[in-house]
Amino acid sequence: MTAGKSDSDMGFREFNVGFDDDGIRLDRWFKRHLPETSYTTVAMWARTGQLRVDGARATPGDRIAAGQMLRVPPPEADKATADVDKPKRVRERVILSDEETELAQGMVIHKDFQAFVLNKPPGLATQGGTKTTQHVDGLLDALQYDNEGRPKLVHRLDKDTSGALLVARTSRAAAFFAKAFSGRTARKVYWALVVDVPSIEDGMIELPIAKQPGTGGEKMHVDEAEGAPARTRYRVIEHAGNRAAWVELQPFTGRTHQLRVHMAAIGHPIVGDGKYGGAAAFLTGGISRKMHLHARRIKVDHPDGGSIDVTAELPTHFAESLKQLGFEEKLGDDLVLDEKTAPTREQMKSRAKAHAKSVRKERKGERRGRGVVEEKKPGAKPGAPRTGAPKTGGPRTGAGSKFGAPRSGPRVEGAKPAGRGRPGGAGKPGPRSGPGTR
Repeated sequence: MTAGKSDSDMGFREFNVGFDDDGIRLDRWFKRHLPETSYTTVAMWARTGQLRVDGARATPGDRIAAGQMLRVPPPEADKATADVDKPKRVRERVILSDEETELAQGMVIHKDFQAFVLNKPPGLATQGGTKTTQHVDGLLDALQYDNEGRPKLVHRLDKDTSGALLVARTSRAAAFFAKAFSGRTARKVYWALVVDVPSIEDGMIELPIAKQPGTGGEKMHVDEAEGAPARTRYRVIEHAGNRAAWVELQPFTGRTHQLRVHMAAIGHPIVGDGKYGGAAAFLTGGISRKMHLHARRIKVDHPDGGSIDVTAELPTHFAESLKQLGFEEKLGDDLVLDEKTAPTREQMKSRAKAHAKSVRKERKGERRGRGVVEEKKPGAKPGAPRTGAPKTGGPRTGAGSKFGAPRSGPRVEGAKPAGRGRPGGAGKPGPRSGPGTR
């Protein structure tokens, strides 16, 4: 190593950790994004101090967080550490059945030299797991065609969520798209049917999310104290009376189950999402009990210039539900994608630091408060509850409230109330009227 040279001069590579990789082990990150780099090589880089996370030495077992910067040696360093006497292991291409090949190739809605976009059906997992034998990752061999490398997943969708899924065809494209997702230049637009109608027509939900204790990481929840920052914009496209609303969702962070948790937290669970909405998430009147969450559109810069901008058709059950409620798909596609809403990486890191600082300050105040001895009132018994004026800091409502909802509920920013009480029957919407209409 030559003294005085910068990392870029020496060929070191830098990667931003994407939100889809938040909380995973560092060796798992290499398996996802640089699969040609062996675990032995990663461990050697760690021992020699060449592997860094935000400038600090790292080990393969370290957990990484979204927004962190990884410094990785150049590809030549990987080759230099390989044992020349050891035969190179080549992954054998999996032979899929005709049905599996047809399923994989039938999902393709966009194809070029660097990427595929798939329209994933509901009920098909993105990756394998316990008792999950069929998944998108296991079908990618059917899309290798004449390429040397196997296609690589760039992001994931929940098993019951349908829609646009980006797949890289080369390692170069995988690294490029990973940077786009971590830098939030990639845009994803989802459609969902939700129960009832949000009072704010165009809002931003900012609620931190963490794994719910006791669920083995299978379920998430809002956690103001320990949760990771999460941000979702929603827009009401149309609604059927007060029964249900069709909304557009844009996630600006990539937390697990983020859209589902956020919509349930503001009192409007996604139709069919019993995990977070319970029994209230299911509508009567013949509406399907399947999840109504669909990745409608993905827009991302292309490694060779230009961009990929693809729309995925709705699954049958979702399309039928829209028709039954009297909605026209054209209304959703007519909404203009706002390119200026997504916060920058620096803004998200600044907000996360501010949130952590406020939590520490509150805890410090609580610790100090425990040591204060209250003055006893005449006739008061030890341990008796205090009476008098309530503590400050309760729900904030009225004209001075910062958000469009009371402080006692979830935080939703916005200023456009959705019109309610529309005429036209139980499931058939009529013309909008009153303040807040578009």
